[in-house]
Amino acid sequence: MRVDVDLVLGGRWTSLRGGGREWLWRGPEPGRASVGPGAAFVDAGGLEECLPTVRGRPDHGDVWSRPWRAAGAGAAVVECPEFTLTRSLADRSGVLVADYRLAADPGYRFLWAAHALLDLSPAARLEVPTGTATRLHPEAAALLPPGAWPAGRPWLTGDWPAPAGLALDALGPDDGSAVGAVLVECPRARVVDGADLLEFALECDGQPRGVGLWRNLRGWPETGPYRSIGVEPMLGAAFDLADAGPGDAAVVPPAGEVTWRLTVSAHRRDATR
Repeated sequence: MRVDVDLVLGGRWTSLRGGGREWLWRGPEPGRASVGPGAAFVDAGGLEECLPTVRGRPDHGDVWSRPWRAAGAGAAVVECPEFTLTRSLADRSGVLVADYRLAADPGYRFLWAAHALLDLSPAARLEVPTGTATRLHPEAAALLPPGAWPAGRPWLTGDWPAPAGLALDALGPDDGSAVGAVLVECPRARVVDGADLLEFALECDGQPRGVGLWRNLRGWPETGPYRSIGVEPMLGAAFDLADAGPGDAAVVPPAGEVTWRLTVSAHRRDATR
């Protein structure tokens, strides 16, 4: 695996290459170079680090819009008012290993997502264990039968791959829909696109782990919709920290820091097998 990052523009991963292909999608939105803390999210593609929230405020968190500084080979640091995040990237025997350390006051609650927007064909699929608890978010209500959405609830929970009867494992073709979901306590996920496979695995002791899914099949935005597929390893079980109840967010322990590791691998299956 090979990765390129842009530290000046929020530590963003601009390229992820493995298994003979580029995996990251590049978006159509201008203005990425001019954002600052608290800015509305600019959908430029790649992989953005979202922390301490994904949706909500600040939009997509507080680190994607700030410059990072180099801290040694493969390492970088971003400092925010309430926390400091350090990330180290390394290739280990063909696997990309991303190690993170968050330093903050004990009790600090946060969500983190590796907001990876992927360049996938209409035949691509997402593979996770059948029966994984999956939280549909409100935009899914328009795709469900009338009255199916529980009034006043931030999500509707069902079992993968078809929570509430809505099949989510197929990542295309474009049908004009857009839906977000969080797969709860799901530390591993695999994207299969023809002969190509991309795998994520997340390790973090004592914190909730999941996978965020943003399946936008030219259903968003209302003006000029486009296709974008997000498969997002995350700490937490909600997109918006404001919606996160007990156990739905990561919490800094008395030691004052949380560490976690994301591994990313890719390969191409032998067509003769």
